[in-house]
Formats: sequence, C-alpha cells, structure tokens
Amino acid sequence: MQDLSIFCLNLANLNMLSSKKTNPQLGFFLGLEDQLNQKHPLYQLANIVQWERFEVAFTPLYCADNGRPAKPIRLMVSLLILKHLRNLSDENLVEQWSENLYYQYFSGEQHFQCNIPCVPTELIAFRNRIGEPGMELILEESIRINKPSDNDNGEAISISVDTTVQEKNITYPTDDKQYKKIIKSCWKIADKESIDLRQSYIRVVNKLIQEQRFKKTKRGAKTARKANKRIKIIAGRLIRDIAHKLPLSRLGIYLPTLKLYQKVITQQRGDSNKIYSLHEPDVKCYSKGKEHKKFEFGSKVSIAIEQSTGIIVGALNFTQTIHDSKTMPEVLEQVMRLTGQPVKEAYVDRGYRGGTQYKETQICIPKPNKNITKAQRKKHSKRAAIEPIIGHLKKDYRLCRNYLKGIIGDNMNIILAVIGMNFKRVINLLIKEAIFCWKLIYIFYLDVLGHFYTQNLKGGF
Repeated sequence: MQDLSIFCLNLANLNMLSSKKTNPQLGFFLGLEDQLNQKHPLYQLANIVQWERFEVAFTPLYCADNGRPAKPIRLMVSLLILKHLRNLSDENLVEQWSENLYYQYFSGEQHFQCNIPCVPTELIAFRNRIGEPGMELILEESIRINKPSDNDNGEAISISVDTTVQEKNITYPTDDKQYKKIIKSCWKIADKESIDLRQSYIRVVNKLIQEQRFKKTKRGAKTARKANKRIKIIAGRLIRDIAHKLPLSRLGIYLPTLKLYQKVITQQRGDSNKIYSLHEPDVKCYSKGKEHKKFEFGSKVSIAIEQSTGIIVGALNFTQTIHDSKTMPEVLEQVMRLTGQPVKEAYVDRGYRGGTQYKETQICIPKPNKNITKAQRKKHSKRAAIEPIIGHLKKDYRLCRNYLKGIIGDNMNIILAVIGMNFKRVINLLIKEAIFCWKLIYIFYLDVLGHFYTQNLKGGF
C-alpha cells in the first residue's frame, strides 16, 4: 500500500512539474561584451564616455607606493553617475550593481562579478578625494557627450538661469528641539569624561517634557510655556557646568561644540546667521513665497541651461543668503569654463533685478516694453523651460533633500544631480534614435510592399 502511494505521488509530480530546460553552453571565454544587448542605452553610453579623462585627472590624487590598493577610477566614477542616474542611495547602489550586468559593463567589467564593488562608505571617501573640481570634470564630460560633434565652433550661446533651494536632511527646526538635544549631548559628554555634574536634571526634564505635550490645549498652554523656559535654563546650566569641570587637556576638544551650544541658547528671533541644526550649523533659512512651504532650510543653488538644446551647462551652490543678481558673475564664469564658449545673453526672471551686463554678457530681465521684438519675446518665453527641469532635478535626481554632509556635500550634491540628468538626456536620445530607425525601416517596408502589390495587381483591374 505504501509503495502504491509513493508511485501515485511520483506520477502526480511528473504531471505537475515541467522538465528542466537544458540551455546550450555559450562558451568558457565569452565576456559581457558578447552576451549583452549592444543596443541597450547603458551599453552604448559606456562606449561614448571618455573614461581616460578621469584616469589622467584623478591618478595624481592617489599615493603610488603607500596604502591599500585603490578601486579602479572608472568603477568609482561610474558608481557616482549611476547613483544619481537611478536615484539610489549608496547602500542600494552597491547592492544593485552586483545584480545588474549593464551596471557592471558600464563600470568597465568584462565578466560577471557576484560580489559588491565596494563598501558604501568608500563612495564618501572618493567624493571627498576628488572634491568639487573632480565633480566639475564629470559635469564637463556630461555636457560634451550631449552636444553634437559639429557644434564645437566656439560660437556664443544664450542661456537661461534660475535659483532654487536644495533642502538639507534636517528636521523642522524649533528652539525646544535644539535645547533638548543640547541637554542629551551634555549628558553624554559628562558620562564619557566621568564628570560629576552639580545636578543632572534627568527627572526634571522628563517631567517638563510631559508638561509640554498639552501646549495646544487651552489649560496647558501656560504650563507648556513655563516648561519651555525651564528647559532652556537647564540647557544653559549644563553647558556652564561642563565647561567649568572639564580638564584643560580635554577642554580644547569640546570647546567648538560648547560654543555652538551657547550660541543656540543666546540667539534671538531677529538675529542673523542663526543656528537651525546642531549637526548642520551652516544651514540657512529661505523664504521663496511658496503657498505650501513658507520656509525652506538648506542652501541656495543656481542652475543654467542652454536655450537652444536644453542641456544643463552650469550648477553652483551658495551657502550665504545673497540676492539672485549677486550670483550671476560666478554662474557665468562656470558656464564659460565648462563649455568653452562665450555667453552672449542670459535670460532670468525679475528676481535678478540689479545688473544688466557682466563683461560681454547681457543679462535680460523681463519688463514691460511695447517695442520688444518677436525674437526677444520668444527667448523670454523659453526661459520658463528651466522650471520643469528644476522640478525633475528635485524629484528624480536627489536634489529635493540633500543627504551629503557639510558645505562640501552641498556643493557636490547639486553637481551630481545635474550630471545624472545630463546622462539621462543622452540615454533618452539613444532610445529615440533606435525608435526612429525602426520607424524608417517600417515605412520603407510598407513602401516596398505597396509598390510591389501595385505593380502586380494593376493589370487585373
């Protein structure tokens, strides 16, 4: 009976499960170049980029006879491009790289690699190693591959310029949040340095936090305001207590941190250069007049596109709260440096009111003018094309929230976002070119068939 049940089970398995398919072996020596689709956009893009430029520029940044052997420069540059091209974090990027053959071929690999290319933190080290000049070199290459080869004649170009805010990865700042963070940080310093505080205020702070929960109720508002003042006083006391009891040998280590905390405690509502985040003290507050977002906390960035092609030819970060018109000289210098072409006209919005000329470049600001020509009006209308580009940079290329640390992270993030969008433009052009070729073949095929049937069926009617 048992043998019969086993026989029936095996028979059922034979009917339910399909037999394994045997694939013919491709060969022992075939690489990715022979196995991948050579019409894939990433495959074609890998053969368009001049990787030798990065090898020559970044090799002097490494030590020749000391330290651990570095990862290939092409690998690290391609990872930076893919990160913003696909809108991935460092961790997700290295994980997907080991699964995607086209990513590996784009990075210069000739055979499949089953391991991750590097530790995610190595991307941070590489960004810091090449710095902002290295990012501009990658941006220059992304501009070069977007332009046709017959367009390098040095003619003057017309650009559109606009500014926006790249927000930093911080919580919405309030004084109460920062006071509580200062108190917790002071507790950690005291515990690490074995300092016997005059009073730790642990139980008092926990009680005050409970009282703050009802600040929006009618009866709890007054109690919550008193609790806020009390927490501020406790934060100041802990800062002073730690500064007095730290030994001189350790005071120099914590002095910048304690000065930052003291500035947060003493700053008033109308002060300039306020501290909005303890771990990102260089963050500024911007009010762009948006209905849905009154304040934005981060840094101001300026973006320039070429009017005739839509290629992004400039991207700069500004850490100060300066007027838009004050950003034009640096933006124009960067555009001329990256493109190698003079800028004839720069079209901006009315927020740039101020200067109308920089060297040989005319800054065109829209204003009521009955005698404006049709060509000038059309160019002013073209300036609006930069607005959706800024929207795509924020939504698809990691400009909406900047996760990179410090001012150097601000400078790099905007350039990397622009690099990602420029490379995506090349990919889209390659896809359109392939579709256009198939359309031509289809039209030619229909034309041949129509001509054939016309000639053969003509005598029958």
